[in-house]
Amino acid sequence: MGLEVSLLKGWLPVGLEVVAAVMLLLAIGWRDVRWRTRRLPLVIFGSAVLGVLVAKVIAPGLGFTDPLPVHVWIWLTAAFGALVLLGVGWSTAGWSRRLAAVLAAVLAAVVGANGINQFVGYYPTVGDAVAGLQGQPPPGQVSLSQIKDHKDPAGAQSGELVAVTIPAVPSGFVHRQELVYLPPVWFRGTHHPVLPVVEMIGAEHSKPENWVRIGDAVKTAQAYAAQHHGLGPILVFADATANFANDTECVNGPHGQAEDHLYRDIPAYISATFGASRDPKSWAVAGFSMGGTCAIGLTTEHPGTFGHFVDISGDQYPNTGTKAQTIANLFGGSAAAYAAHDPLTVIAKHGRYPALTGRYLDGTEEKLHAREANLLIAAGKKEGIVSKLTVLPGTHNWQFAESAFAYIYPWLCEQLGPGTHKSL
Repeated sequence: MGLEVSLLKGWLPVGLEVVAAVMLLLAIGWRDVRWRTRRLPLVIFGSAVLGVLVAKVIAPGLGFTDPLPVHVWIWLTAAFGALVLLGVGWSTAGWSRRLAAVLAAVLAAVVGANGINQFVGYYPTVGDAVAGLQGQPPPGQVSLSQIKDHKDPAGAQSGELVAVTIPAVPSGFVHRQELVYLPPVWFRGTHHPVLPVVEMIGAEHSKPENWVRIGDAVKTAQAYAAQHHGLGPILVFADATANFANDTECVNGPHGQAEDHLYRDIPAYISATFGASRDPKSWAVAGFSMGGTCAIGLTTEHPGTFGHFVDISGDQYPNTGTKAQTIANLFGGSAAAYAAHDPLTVIAKHGRYPALTGRYLDGTEEKLHAREANLLIAAGKKEGIVSKLTVLPGTHNWQFAESAFAYIYPWLCEQLGPGTHKSL
C-alpha cells in the first residue's frame, strides 16, 4: 500500500521538504559571531556559484535543454550548500551538526530530484519509481514465444503486451527492447486479422515502456476494445533514443539512425511478425514532447509509410537548443539536413498530401506549443493536410500526455479504419 503514495502531490513531497529544511537549519546553527559574519556568507556565495554552474553549464551539457522550475534549482543549490557547509563549518561543528549537514544534503538533493519528477510526471508514485529504477517490466508483459505457444491466450479478452527485439535492419540503430500491444481481436479466429498500427514515441528522456507505465496507453486501448468488440490497432512502443540521455529527435545523424529505425525497421518487422497492414492509411505516429515533434516530422517526410499523426506537446521542428546548436548537435553542422527535417520547409517542398490527417494537442499552459501548432496547421492546410489543434487542461508533463492520448484515441481509431472501430 505504501508504494502507491504519490510523489507528485500530497503529504510525501511536502514532508520531504519540511524535513530537509529542518536538517539544513540544524546544520547551519547559530554558532559564534565569526561563523555568522564570515563563514556563513562564504557558504551561501559558494553554494550559489555551484547552483548557477550546474544550471547554466552542466545541465545543458547533459542534454537538459528545457527550463526547470525555480524551486528545483533552489533545492539543488541547498544540497550543494549543505556540502559546502560541512567543509567550511567542520571545525566549529559537533558530530550531530555534521550529521545534520549530511542528511540535509541528501534530503535536499532528493527534494530537488523529485521536483524534476513533479515537473515531468515521470514517476507518479513510490511504486512506479521502485519498479522503474529496478528495471522491472510493466505489468502484464509477456514474451513473443508465449503468445505463439497459445492458440487462445488471455489476450482474446484484453489483448497482450509483448516484449520484442526488433532487428536494426537496415538502420543499424542500436536500441533497447521495445513493446507491442496486440488488441483482443488479434487473438480471435484461426487467422490473425490484418490490423493497422500506431507507433508510440515518448519524450526526450524516456524509455519505450513510459507510454505503458506512465502514459497508460495500454489501459486506454483496453478500455476502447472493451466497448468495441475487442477492436483496435496494434500499438508499437518504439525506442527513438537508444538511451536516456541520447536526444535524437527521431532523425538520422550523430546520435544514430533513429529515423531509419522508425520508418523502415519497425514497419517491416511488425508486418512480418504480426501480419499488420503496410498501407500508409493504416499507419500512424503518436508522440509526446519530443515524440510529438517526431510525429509531425515522420509523417510529413514519409507519407508513403505513415498516413496519420498525433502530436502531443511537440515542438515546431527538431530542437536541442538554439538553431545553431541543433544544426551542430543533430545534423553534424549541415544546414541542408536541418532544412530537410523542418516540417514547414518539408511541407512546402513536398506539395500536395492527398490523404494525410493529424491532430495537435496542447495544454492550457503551453502557449508556445499552441502557437507553433497553428503555424503547422496553416502550412499543412495549403497542401491538403487535414489537421486540428485541441487545447486541453494541463501542462507539459506525462499526466497531460496520458489524458490527451485517451481523449484522441477514438478519433485515431476512426482514421485507421478496418479493425479498429467496426466489424472486420
